[in-house]
Amino acid sequence: MLHQNTITFLQQLAKNNIKPWFDKNRDNYAEAKADFEIQVTELLGSLASTEPLFKEQLAKDCIFRIFRDVRFSKDKTPYKPNFGAFFSKGGRKFPGAGYYLHIEPGGKSFAGGGLWMPEPPLLKSVRQEIDYNLAEFKKITADKKFTKLFGEVQGEKLKKVPAGYTEDNPAAELLKMKSIIVSHSISDTDIAGKNFTKKVVDVFESMKPFIDFLNRSLD
Repeated sequence: MLHQNTITFLQQLAKNNIKPWFDKNRDNYAEAKADFEIQVTELLGSLASTEPLFKEQLAKDCIFRIFRDVRFSKDKTPYKPNFGAFFSKGGRKFPGAGYYLHIEPGGKSFAGGGLWMPEPPLLKSVRQEIDYNLAEFKKITADKKFTKLFGEVQGEKLKKVPAGYTEDNPAAELLKMKSIIVSHSISDTDIAGKNFTKKVVDVFESMKPFIDFLNRSLD
């Protein structure tokens, strides 16, 4: 569970997303960041039972910076009003599929995962994997618990199937995807609840066959 001070800091940052306020509250930020690192460390320890590579990772390998790159963005607010962490075989910089935790008070928190805007060569390989093994992919994503937690697979799509495929391909809608992701909303009550870690781990473990399938293209 996250400390209430961490949640309060993010709530206040969302209302005061300017450098002077952040500078005055750097101690609060450091405290909130440390609290989130503890949570990520706990998650890594729990996830290591199903993915041994997590045993070697540190929280800092997974957590994203709170500072935004505004150079090419219309949104010039300097800070993200959230804490985020990506759990994968290679930490947050891993190019393949992984698990993502997003903490943002106000009903915007979620646990999700998959491939977010992968590089063209990887996306091409994943599309091929789906085309060759569509029945297996559909079995994973049609699992009762999977659909209860995540609903349907999401992601921005091309208007037409990519080159090399035809519109009548049974996997056409999946092949159009530029991202292949799923997510499960987490309530503000759960963020601060004592069973938070357990709930996130359960969501991630339910996602594992989906993540493993997507990462098969990297093997």
